[in-house]
Amino acid sequence: MQAAGVKTDSKFPIPEKMKAWVLGKPGELIYTQKSVPTPKKAEVLVRIDAVAICATDLQVIHEGPPALIEGGAPFNKNFTPGHEYMGTVVALGPGVDEYRIGERVTVEIHAGCGQCVRCRQGMYTSCHNYGLNYGNVDKGHRANGFTTDGGFCEYQVNNINTLVHVDDSMSDEEATLVVTAGTAMYGLTEIGGLIAGESVVVSGPGPIGLLGAAVAKALGAQPVILTGTRDNRLEMGKKLGADHVVNVRHEDPLEAIKRLTDGKGVDYVLECSGAPNAVNEAALMLNRGGKICLAAFSHDPVAVDVSYLVRNNIYMYGIRGEGKSATRRAEAFMRQKRFDAGIIHTHTFSMEDLPEALRYARERIDDAIKVVVRNGLPKSGKPLLAK
Repeated sequence: MQAAGVKTDSKFPIPEKMKAWVLGKPGELIYTQKSVPTPKKAEVLVRIDAVAICATDLQVIHEGPPALIEGGAPFNKNFTPGHEYMGTVVALGPGVDEYRIGERVTVEIHAGCGQCVRCRQGMYTSCHNYGLNYGNVDKGHRANGFTTDGGFCEYQVNNINTLVHVDDSMSDEEATLVVTAGTAMYGLTEIGGLIAGESVVVSGPGPIGLLGAAVAKALGAQPVILTGTRDNRLEMGKKLGADHVVNVRHEDPLEAIKRLTDGKGVDYVLECSGAPNAVNEAALMLNRGGKICLAAFSHDPVAVDVSYLVRNNIYMYGIRGEGKSATRRAEAFMRQKRFDAGIIHTHTFSMEDLPEALRYARERIDDAIKVVVRNGLPKSGKPLLAK
């Protein structure tokens, strides 16, 4: 890599070409070669060591949106998906001295344009230029795996504002979960204003919901109540800090919340299920003046009882990923072992086995929760099970 101003180190040789997965037609992935990108001003090159699979990746691969490349769906545009990755810094763009070559980092999805009002407020996931540049990073905004190439490859460039240092005590697989925990942190603290002693319901024990329960407890919430439909995931929630769990197939969640809060309801609901009636149900779980954070997408438009929200002074807000550097605070919690995020990591595959890894994630084979793919593992077609 001979670009002007780019710093490299012979200990970390960088090839001209890399292996990468790209989208063909909807649902089609092609394993091919691409040029290794070159970091520009305020960017570094990251050697990707591990990538976690998110439900949104499955949506992008099969449907296109929310990824948008060159003004439209990403199919047949040499686009590489994947956005929950970590790795090692191997090259520094011109003028970059905030990071060093060889440093382990995890990577946030969004780099805002840095110019619009929202970015200047630290709300770069709400950047006013989101989706307008379609990969033209000269405008500033980029979203890995959505408007620019993502992490299902060997190397990727990243803005320095998206990087979070990873402590050596943390495994690569655990490091891919820092942004997931950061998303929950953002919804509960930076947007929601949660303080110790307030009560929280987390609805839906998927990856964000499970780590949402962990973050809420680590922040001092009391009690933390996790609701869902799978007993094994609810038990996992207990290990992560939930004080109470409610299987909504066996017990009415509204009655359970009232019972567990002496009829008062809770202060917050972190809604991670995306169920059709989730918003109305969340509102009924709250006390007056409570807050609902929507962290899941509903597939279809839903009817909401706005009158109930107004009469009870209920606040409702949505989050699109992480924001306001919440990911850095989540990494600190994980480094301090305030909770064990690695509990939700269930399977690891070789990067070459990505289609099989996606199948495990999509079909929840062997009760898969967070499936990770790694570079450097031999192709086998079989997962390495987490401890």
